[in-house]
Amino acid sequence: MTCAVCGAAALRPYLAVNRSEQESLRPSSESYGTAAADIVRCVVCGHAQVQEMPALEDLDEGYAQAADDSYAREEAGQRVTAARAVERIERHVARGALLDLGCWLGFLPSEASKRGWETLGIEPSQYASEFAREQLGLDVRTETIEGADLPGHAYDAVVMADVIEHLPRPGESLERVRELLKPGGVLYLQLPDAGSAVARRMGARWWSVLPTHVQYFTRESLARLLERHGFTSEWIGTAPKTFSTRYYIERLAGYAPPAARVGVKVAEAAGLAGRLVTPNFRDRMEVVARLRP
Repeated sequence: MTCAVCGAAALRPYLAVNRSEQESLRPSSESYGTAAADIVRCVVCGHAQVQEMPALEDLDEGYAQAADDSYAREEAGQRVTAARAVERIERHVARGALLDLGCWLGFLPSEASKRGWETLGIEPSQYASEFAREQLGLDVRTETIEGADLPGHAYDAVVMADVIEHLPRPGESLERVRELLKPGGVLYLQLPDAGSAVARRMGARWWSVLPTHVQYFTRESLARLLERHGFTSEWIGTAPKTFSTRYYIERLAGYAPPAARVGVKVAEAAGLAGRLVTPNFRDRMEVVARLRP
C-alpha cells in the first residue's frame, strides 16, 4: 500500500483502533475509536490512512443504504452551518452553478439556492437523496461521484463537505472535480483535521476516528494533495458545526452512555435541549482551493 497523498511506500503504524467491519455511513455514529483497520502514517508527508482500504464496491453499498433520522431532526442547525459555508464560497467566486458532491440531505444546496445559485446535488444514499428531492424540492441525483454523468467544465463551485475522508482514492476524485469545474472555479471542502491539537491529544479515542473514515488529513497533507492535482489552496480555517444542545450531549454516548442520558434529561428540564450551539473544538477544517489554469 502507498500513501494516498504523496504516493510514497513509507507507511508506518500510527494508531491501533478497535477493529470493525465497515458499517453504513451514519453521520451521527458514536463508534469513536473504531475503524476497518489500524491507522498508519506516511513518514514522508505525514498523511494518515487505514492500513487496509475497503473495497470501493463495499463502500458504495454502505453509502446507498445510509440513513440517519437524527440529522433530519437537526435541520435548523444544519442550515446555519450550510449558510456559513455558502458565505465562505461567495468570498472566492461569484454566484453561478454549484455542484455538491455527497450533499447528504441537501441543506447546503438548499441554502445556496436561496442566495441565487443554480444547484445540483449528487448523493449515493437513497434515503438522503429522496429527502432532498421530496422534502426540499432540490435537484439531487442518487448516484456516486464516480458514476455520475455530468457536463465538463460547467460549475463555478464544487462542494465536498464531509466527503473526502471517506474516499479510498481521493486523488482520483480530485481529478474528476478538475473535469467538472470551470476555469478558475473553486473547490470547497469540510473535513476533520487530524493534525489538530484535539486529534493529537485524543489519539485513537478522537471522535473522528470512525468506521467509515479511511483518510485522516492534516492541513499540510490536504494542501499537498490539492497541489498535486492542480489546485491552489486560497483559504483554510476551522469549520465548527451548529446543532442542538441535545444532539451534542447525545454524542457523549460514545464515551459515557449514562452521562449522555443524564445530560439530556438535565438539558430538557432546563429548557436548553433545543437551543442551537456552535462549539469550536478546532478539529475540523474548511478549505477553499482554486483550480489552476
